[in-house]
Amino acid sequence: MHFASPLALQSGARLAGYDLTYETYGTLNAAKSNAVLVCHALNASHHVAGVYEGQDKSEGWWDNMIGPGKPVDTNRFFVIGVNNLGSCFGSTGPMHVNPETGRVYGADFPVVTVEDWVNAQALLLDALGIEVLAAVMGGSLGGMQALSWTLQFPERVRHAVVVASAPNLTAENIAFNEVARRAIATDPDFHGGHFYQHGVVPKRGLRIARMVGHITYLSDDVMNEKFGRQLKNGIDLSYTTQDVEFQIESYLRYQGDKFAEYFDANTYLLITRALDYFDPARAYGGNLSQALARATARFLLVSFTTDWRFAPARSREIVKALLDNRRDVAYAQIDAPHGHDAFLLDDARYMNLVRSYFNSCLSNESLGS
Repeated sequence: MHFASPLALQSGARLAGYDLTYETYGTLNAAKSNAVLVCHALNASHHVAGVYEGQDKSEGWWDNMIGPGKPVDTNRFFVIGVNNLGSCFGSTGPMHVNPETGRVYGADFPVVTVEDWVNAQALLLDALGIEVLAAVMGGSLGGMQALSWTLQFPERVRHAVVVASAPNLTAENIAFNEVARRAIATDPDFHGGHFYQHGVVPKRGLRIARMVGHITYLSDDVMNEKFGRQLKNGIDLSYTTQDVEFQIESYLRYQGDKFAEYFDANTYLLITRALDYFDPARAYGGNLSQALARATARFLLVSFTTDWRFAPARSREIVKALLDNRRDVAYAQIDAPHGHDAFLLDDARYMNLVRSYFNSCLSNESLGS
């Protein structure tokens, strides 16, 4: 969908005419009361569920969660996935032409925040005629957007499902993001973010950024169970510093190579910076309870025991702040071994929990017809 009016950004900049790419699943009812907005994390997109016809490996990133008969049942709900501004999967971003200059944005694409994304999503919903969401949900960075929805547009959200997320990033998380950004920015092919006009891609930096990120998404238990100290080629060591010796090295290099083929370097910088900036309590002297006083939605929060990047304690901070305001909140901590990636995987307890929440809480409300 194209938007001709400029979007005012939190930084004070503005984004001229822009496009938002989105997908919908299910049918919007006559009352337009059964819409569920799904917000994506760092390297995901609007393609939340289903498979594209004629394409291999095109399954939506949360296909196990969303679809006919699944926990978020598209026989009942109208699900919307939106690609965030600044991303590289269709919505206006650094790879697109700035209509005000006629040149590709590149590094000149303005910094965007979680709040900017939510404002853009609200404009899309306006265009679709949806005044109130039955629910907004997301994991990780998507969970931050879901939380921000309840603060920016409290009257437009009935339920918020926040999974494996946090009210802000810890210093350690910001540090990981900075290492990844430096890997990209110091790649000789980056050219200050204007690599498009040089006909190159900073793949070396992207590979390292993905390798760093991927380590933080997995738990130590999963890495040891899956790879341990197994060697890639039999039992002999090569005694060199450059060869791939261990299977974990091979796996990380594979993930890095794959990522560098499809993800945009400037997008990576933008989205990790949006992660760093998100902190709704900042305007309240760090008092999260005061920040969340505006929220009126009912909440479900989910965390996973081995997720050390978005640890359960961070979800409990949100739960406490909501309870301080006497809000209706349900919380579950799932004992799962998969680390941060658990929010994307098929854990029966997790899936049944979300299914139960949507069935019980939303069935008690009239969705219209």
